[in-house]
Amino acid sequence: MTARSGEGPRVHGQGLVVARAGRVILDHVDIEAEPGVVTAVTGASGAGKSTLLWVIAGLIEPDAGSISPDNRFDLSAVVVQSYGLLPVLTAKENVELPLLMRGVTGEEARRRTEGALARAGLPELHDRLAEELSGGQRQRVAVARALAMGAQLLVADEPTAELDAASASLVVTALRAEADAGVTVVLSTNDPSLAALCDRVYHLHDGAIQPDTSRVESD
Repeated sequence: MTARSGEGPRVHGQGLVVARAGRVILDHVDIEAEPGVVTAVTGASGAGKSTLLWVIAGLIEPDAGSISPDNRFDLSAVVVQSYGLLPVLTAKENVELPLLMRGVTGEEARRRTEGALARAGLPELHDRLAEELSGGQRQRVAVARALAMGAQLLVADEPTAELDAASASLVVTALRAEADAGVTVVLSTNDPSLAALCDRVYHLHDGAIQPDTSRVESD
């Protein structure tokens, strides 16, 4: 397991509104996420899932409403749908670079990188360039990069969207292990089978949380 300082934050959002070009993307959304719990946000394409995840991670600020804690960005690692990999770097280098930028060097950076790639099912692809990988392999490298960070808040946008069943199972197992270690895990998905494995589910429709949203509270 990667090094981290303390358990994840208790994220509380109330009345969150985000609008762009006159269109309301999030419409007074209330959401909670906490350490040890895997929280899922579901909904059709365009429902506002990605925007809500970016607000939770601290990447964008809502136009109205409130969300705490204020230091979410400093605590978070994010898996984006577009992978966010540098194509001319290897899988290993893409995972290792953010660690180096945060001052993790030498043997620790190597250990965390190799461990994260193994957990994502990519131990044999360390030296393959990102541009040579399939979409599913790139997605798993993006997941490995987030795992390696040892963040207290892990936000993953559609982390299994391009994966076969076996690869998706590896990713889900890794995310569950993060939550079991005290991390606050929030993911978005269109896959009902993945949502069913999560502890708490919020369903978005046209930017609003649906009243039949299922919340399975932790003990």
